[in-house]
Amino acid sequence: MNRLTAIVLAIGLSSLAGCAVQGTAPIGTLPASTSHPRYAPPPGAQSQWDAGLGVYVVGGARDLYYRERTYYRWNQGWSWATSAQGPWQPTDSSGVPPGLYRRYAQ
Repeated sequence: MNRLTAIVLAIGLSSLAGCAVQGTAPIGTLPASTSHPRYAPPPGAQSQWDAGLGVYVVGGARDLYYRERTYYRWNQGWSWATSAQGPWQPTDSSGVPPGLYRRYAQ
């Protein structure tokens, strides 16, 4: 093996040293996280990111969710607001993240 080939091989192997192979978890078994790398959590409220729903579940409130500066509320139909206190505007399924909509779809 010539010197150049040995150097290229050594660099390639050293760059792989930090790699890890990870399998995929079955859907629904991923642990919930408190944050998401793209979406910021709701300001001033405890919440937990739900990857299956694609939103933050707001703690201490029933059927209240948050994503991208918008709150979503289920009460026999969907509504949205820019604040957890409202004012609430009615919306249909097109105004709700798909995973969240499927949670209540009948």
